[in-house]
Amino acid sequence: MATVIPPVTQSSTSRNGPTAMVFMNMGGPQTLPEVGPFLSRLFADADLIPLGRLQNYLGPLISRRRTPKIQDQYASIGGGSPIRKWSEYQSSEMCKILDERCPESAPHKSYLAFRYADPLTEEMYQKLLDDGFGKQGRAVAFTQYPQYSCSTTGSSLNELWKWRIRLEGQKPEGGGVKWSVIDRWPVHPGLIESFAQNIEAQLVTYPAEVRKDVVLLFSAHSLPMSVVNRGDTYPAEVAATVHAVMTRLNFSNPYRLCWQSQVGPSAWLGAQTSDTVTAYVRKGHKDLILIPIAFTSDHIETLFELDQEVIHEAHKEGGTGVKRAESLNGSATFIGALADVAERHLRSGETCSRQMGIRCQGCKSERCLEQKRFFMNTERDVQEVIR
Repeated sequence: MATVIPPVTQSSTSRNGPTAMVFMNMGGPQTLPEVGPFLSRLFADADLIPLGRLQNYLGPLISRRRTPKIQDQYASIGGGSPIRKWSEYQSSEMCKILDERCPESAPHKSYLAFRYADPLTEEMYQKLLDDGFGKQGRAVAFTQYPQYSCSTTGSSLNELWKWRIRLEGQKPEGGGVKWSVIDRWPVHPGLIESFAQNIEAQLVTYPAEVRKDVVLLFSAHSLPMSVVNRGDTYPAEVAATVHAVMTRLNFSNPYRLCWQSQVGPSAWLGAQTSDTVTAYVRKGHKDLILIPIAFTSDHIETLFELDQEVIHEAHKEGGTGVKRAESLNGSATFIGALADVAERHLRSGETCSRQMGIRCQGCKSERCLEQKRFFMNTERDVQEVIR
């Protein structure tokens, strides 16, 4: 018979444990039949893809039309997204390190809260309650988007807050889950070192005589300009990550930042990654390294969009030296960075970063305001949320 593993409950013996470490990410379909529901949730999210008053009509229409094409893309990378596999590995390995470094908050238990794929936020929240965290158990919402955006981390926090209200109510019996948030970490030294190591590993594959001239192209997921113009901090935080990586590399190579994965006819932040690569190859820069700078593991944007579309087209144009740096995936350096970010947060006593207390200049979302009020957590911090 299979061994039944008991849930981690509040009867654990450590002084402040157990602690739930909740990895938040967008997720991805693990099988081809899951692509349709994944896209339906994605295009229904106005935080990520704002479609205005027609969101409820256009979202389902776009997702249905795109499903066959996206299913073909997932089929070409093995039939599903590896995000869950890597997230489970990264979070479980991080928790092992935390158990050793932070015995006072141990055991640390890994949970995943995906925005558009299983395990969804509501599934995670119900499991937290089943495991006993509803009686003032500590839970840390740890975004796996190192650079904050209202479209990604903000959307995940909105969803988490929504399910807190639905499953626990405004004043839950037993005190409810006690949340804190790691909402951004764009220039953490371990994150920067992880990226730098992967870039260096790819640079040595070029002949020594051309190595210093290889162009480093940092690629991040784009945003609609309507979000950027509202004051979203994401472009600045991605740029901060890029600058920190280049500082670590002693600015050894020429570099640029570009943006990928635009959807629809509206204006998005550019220059586009695909256009950038084609333009540089045609200008004679045939040795380029693409670096996915805003992703913590492989998924459709790296394995298909970069590897099979952008690099394939570049090779057709004669850019046979166009390559991609490895994603962070199972990097021991990166997992160490995750543990360090989490340990610093656990020991700080902070509920979130200071940046969480100020809204985008053009934000008019009452949901955003209420979510920030909840996660700021204390009366003093609530008063500091800038309307």
